[in-house]
Amino acid sequence: MTTPAPTLLYIDDDEALGRLVTRGLQRQGYCVVHASSGEAGLARLRQGGIDVVALDQYMPGLDGLETLEQIQNIPNPPPVVFVTASQDSSIAVTALKAGAADYLMKDTHGDFVPLLHVATEQALQQARIRKARDDAVAEVHASRDRYAALAAEREMLLREVNHRVGNSLQIIASLLHLQASSSKQADVKAALTNAMGRVAAVAQVHRRLYTSHDLKSVLLNQYLEALLEDLRRSAEGNRMSRLTLKSEAVEIDPDRAVAIGIIVNELVMNAVKYAYPDAAGPIHVELHAAGDDVELSIADDGVGLNVKVNPESTGMGQRIVNAMATKLEAAVERDPKHSGTRIVLRFRRISAPAASLAASAR
Repeated sequence: MTTPAPTLLYIDDDEALGRLVTRGLQRQGYCVVHASSGEAGLARLRQGGIDVVALDQYMPGLDGLETLEQIQNIPNPPPVVFVTASQDSSIAVTALKAGAADYLMKDTHGDFVPLLHVATEQALQQARIRKARDDAVAEVHASRDRYAALAAEREMLLREVNHRVGNSLQIIASLLHLQASSSKQADVKAALTNAMGRVAAVAQVHRRLYTSHDLKSVLLNQYLEALLEDLRRSAEGNRMSRLTLKSEAVEIDPDRAVAIGIIVNELVMNAVKYAYPDAAGPIHVELHAAGDDVELSIADDGVGLNVKVNPESTGMGQRIVNAMATKLEAAVERDPKHSGTRIVLRFRRISAPAASLAASAR
């Protein structure tokens, strides 16, 4: 594809010099338009199609500096090469500060035309580089805006999904609660209550996600407080009046929060069933962080491990705790010094694959 010849606007009140410049630059492949005054040059510029301007300083009416000032006010003005016969260097400095791309001295015989050709070539090259840079910056900004819009849309969709999932889980938990409350069979009531607690543990994570500005993490202290409040309102709530929480503000990803919630639910319900056979008693949930490590404990002051396991127990709760502990890559221990039962889990705040990925990113 052939590149069109650049068009130069030569603004000078000297008609003879205008003809010399026109012939000289046409031989170099330029289309040249001559304007004999600043006003005429500005009028031609507003018509468009000018790639570069050569501008004389001394002219009747608007002089070169005044014309240059008005050129700079035109949207996307072409580069300007300032031309004058004056030996006063202050004019050159003023012109360059006013936005001229280059400056050169002229003579009355046209010997400066080759220099004008070089200056206009450089001015056009600088203009092309500047345009490419501006286009690149504009594209970067546009790409950033598109990414921000997509990220905002994705976050909105995730929030909506979490909202719908959370509502669905809450409905299921409520139905299980109603069924457990109306059941006359103790084993059925217990099974429904356990199922309700497990669903509520997951529902609380989703509730925290869609009511938070951060969809990537959950504050465990807020999450556990809400989860324990759900347990207090459950079918077994009358036996959890002394259920307490002591937790630091620990952020964790939603998947690990679900596992922690299910473990807390299982161990609290286990303490309610077996720690205090005759009445309600204290149950303490504690969560502490030390650097990248987190310690979770569920303790009671009940009968401890010195009694026989309830023959009606299926061991499902223990299997669930072990499965969730494996998901957390947690170590599960019983505290032998505690008079009742105290289960301690220790795990990393961030899972091993995520931790290695974060380290490599740093």
